[in-house]
Amino acid sequence: MLKGFRDFLFRGNIVDLAVAVVIGTAFTALVTALGTAFINPLVKAITGGQIGGTFTVVGVTFDYGLFITALINFVIVAAVVYFLIVVPVQRVTNRFKKQEEEKPSAPTDIELLTEIRDLLRSQQGQR
Repeated sequence: MLKGFRDFLFRGNIVDLAVAVVIGTAFTALVTALGTAFINPLVKAITGGQIGGTFTVVGVTFDYGLFITALINFVIVAAVVYFLIVVPVQRVTNRFKKQEEEKPSAPTDIELLTEIRDLLRSQQGQR
């Protein structure tokens, strides 16, 4: 039972997933720091010095600066995932598809039957 569990853990998928989670967490912290250090002050400067940009309706304050920062962070993370993961995987997948397409296809049933017929005719002619 422990051997099966060990095989499950070290099969590769679990380890790859664990590495992806750790890297993703570290990258999220990096993008959050970018938002806090650069994007929030930029939004603050654009909106006239308010903290991230806010407006008040019926006594409720809406902080649209935080939303803008979160949106920019999302776009950054999505772009990195797309360009560093999706595009390379598509390239590798396309390479393997091209290699599979370049292999000669197996003869069809009709082609095989035609060859068998021709062989039988040639054998009958030799007798």
